[in-house]
Amino acid sequence: MATAESSQHDRAGALWARSATALVSDLASGAVSAVDAVEAHIARIEAVDGEMRAVVWKRYTAARAEAAAADHRRAAGEPLGPLHGLPITIKESFDLEASPATFGVTALRASIATRDDRYVAALRRAGAIILGKTNVAQLLLYVESDNPVYGLTRNPWDAARTPGGSSGGQAAIVAAGGSALGLGNDIGGSVRLPAAFCGIVGFKPTADRMPDFGRSSMPIGQQAIRSQVGMHGRSVADVALGMRVASGGDEPWDGGPALGDPGSVDVSALRVGWFVDDELFPATPAARRAVREAAEVLARRGARVAEWRPPEPANAEALMFGLLGADRFATGRRILGDSPRDPRIKQLEDVARLPRAMVHLLLSLTGRRRTRAVVRAVGPYDVATYWRRVEALLDYRDRALAALGDIDIVLSPAAPLPPLRHGAAVEVGAMGVYCCVYNVLGWPAGVVPWTRVRADEESDRAASNDPCFIAARDTERGAAGLPIAVQVAARPWRDHVALAAMAALERDAAGRSDAPRTPIDPRG
Repeated sequence: MATAESSQHDRAGALWARSATALVSDLASGAVSAVDAVEAHIARIEAVDGEMRAVVWKRYTAARAEAAAADHRRAAGEPLGPLHGLPITIKESFDLEASPATFGVTALRASIATRDDRYVAALRRAGAIILGKTNVAQLLLYVESDNPVYGLTRNPWDAARTPGGSSGGQAAIVAAGGSALGLGNDIGGSVRLPAAFCGIVGFKPTADRMPDFGRSSMPIGQQAIRSQVGMHGRSVADVALGMRVASGGDEPWDGGPALGDPGSVDVSALRVGWFVDDELFPATPAARRAVREAAEVLARRGARVAEWRPPEPANAEALMFGLLGADRFATGRRILGDSPRDPRIKQLEDVARLPRAMVHLLLSLTGRRRTRAVVRAVGPYDVATYWRRVEALLDYRDRALAALGDIDIVLSPAAPLPPLRHGAAVEVGAMGVYCCVYNVLGWPAGVVPWTRVRADEESDRAASNDPCFIAARDTERGAAGLPIAVQVAARPWRDHVALAAMAALERDAAGRSDAPRTPIDPRG
């Protein structure tokens, strides 16, 4: 964790505190050496990560050698990549030659990658230097980053809270200044929710712009709702740079359209929709305030702004959990084998094993109405039933686009709660569809830090006997000072429009006294 002493240092000259875009420029010009940049970030990791435990596999020796080679290439006048010498980290689940990708499963500890994942290779070809790999949720299946292989990662703002999941280790170390840029993946909010919890920028692209090929989480054969690779950074420009490189630049993977230029977008001409309540899980007061303030900012810039929400939120939730849970956890059991289960994974497995009627009865008797609504959608399905569910997904996407009308972007809470307390995901696992609706739809979406919870707005949640909402109220209590983000979504393949709106909001937030400041020191 960062300390009060470290927060007193002059950050203006600290290499670890510079944005990725600024650091890349300095590295290319020779104003900063790759060796110095790598050493500064290694020192930062070692200074802040002892208690936080975000970086779980380190490759410092290799990174130092790569930094020296990068400096030699620059001195020799050789061509430099767009990320020349930039120190970064990647999520533990990505293949990196000579490293494990365990997904938090002990049985996979000895599974060492023989080559780099497509996106890892793209970043390395561009000159990025990987310092290490970051912690995850077991099987990447819940909103905390804790597993039997590496243990628990803590939020850099509050050690009693999670940085989110499943890309929580990545978000935590980027927020704390140990990495200039981070690679993650997102099938239900796994990039965006940790970014929101840690006060940084996160982005998930349009479905199929950056398809995720990992094979030890959601089955790759499940192609209805497809996991996408995304980015974490401390500024929108950093994330846009990383996205452009990782997605293939001017020649994208698989022949899709290239990522557009956010700088070409006239934000004042945008048509903006916004919502603060998905009708399934009420958002915390600070999250509602953040969205309304962001909508007002864009309206002042000339954008046409009106309330709008994705249609049929309960249907979106049912499609999400019904399609991804169609195998009743059979894939998870196969991957885990005899490996220890994280308590949240054990809960999923136990629910999947029991007869459905018994599960619904137990959830009803214990007042778990929110969880029961989610479990009701889960399989198993025969092939014909699964195909009908996929057809329903396609129809839902058509209806949502039609309902969008002429709207260009949609603002909403990035998460309905501030960072959860450790272990809360057992009860608060499904927090509505604020994030996952855009996985269901396949639209691009990103989050930008906006504000912090004020002391007088921690919670106005109604009393409930549902353990989910009891845990939600407990999460909100004591949350003053924690970061709150705004989510921005756009039409398919209009990723650059979402990024442009995020950049406009980021510029406005920079002048706000209550905006999260990055790199983060606790409560700083």
